[in-house]
Amino acid sequence: VLVSGTDGVGTKLKLAFHLNRHDRIGIDLVAMSVNDILVQGAEPLFFLDYFACGRLDIDVASKVIKGIAEGCEQARCALIGGETAEMPGMYPDGEYDLAGFAVGIVEKDQIIDGASITENDVILGIASSGPHSNGFSLIRKILELYPVDTNFKLEDNVKLLDAIMEPTRIYVRAILDLNQHLPIKGLAHITGGGLLENIPRILPANLSALLHKGSWSVPSLFAWLQTHGNVADDEMYRVFNYGIGMIVVVAPEHVDEALAVLAAHNETVWQIGTVQPNRANDRRVLIV
Repeated sequence: VLVSGTDGVGTKLKLAFHLNRHDRIGIDLVAMSVNDILVQGAEPLFFLDYFACGRLDIDVASKVIKGIAEGCEQARCALIGGETAEMPGMYPDGEYDLAGFAVGIVEKDQIIDGASITENDVILGIASSGPHSNGFSLIRKILELYPVDTNFKLEDNVKLLDAIMEPTRIYVRAILDLNQHLPIKGLAHITGGGLLENIPRILPANLSALLHKGSWSVPSLFAWLQTHGNVADDEMYRVFNYGIGMIVVVAPEHVDEALAVLAAHNETVWQIGTVQPNRANDRRVLIV
């Protein structure tokens, strides 16, 4: 079965323009599409990009395409082509738009769709590299209210702007290897909608997710954003990935092996919750 996906990188581009950081935004572009088709169990085959601008700046475009190529290498897929559109008057000088398109393949009887998830299955969370490519309208608003210089550092000694612009992590190699070792019951790429809206997509209607606060390490960036933006907990869970880029659901007897396989790929992973019955009026994701 062929599985396809398309996406962009949202308003993270606005910060890329402002900070003149174009060399890694292409990784984000690839990641958003390949991670999305990965949750079906699909191995990415190829990727195409669409780069649109008012006036083509060869240096900027070259940096963007180089990042796209790096993302494809991480995802083990081919960059087979793309489109560069120069449209005077459509975009302000120095700005551009990006879209990406990925196609992957999976055997029909190996499609991961969450249908086999049952009560007491275990929810694993794989660390994100930062906010990835979501929540940037809110991030930019907070930065407008609390502007920082380029050298401002968070509590973990990481520069704030570096943490914000860190590319989306690509989980292809780790997840495909894991799928060779044990049956994965469900996968959720935590993008727009955060933990609260992405996890229910893979759960049968009679089940919900119980996640435990403190069971995973939350990057200090999110604490800074929450404090300076005066953002409620629920909104943080809905807007951002909150330190979890990919959710993996496995049977209890496969937890230890799953943790070992993912760790072998240098993924940081935690056991963050369990699947429980979805009682009347219960939230589909409960974080306690």
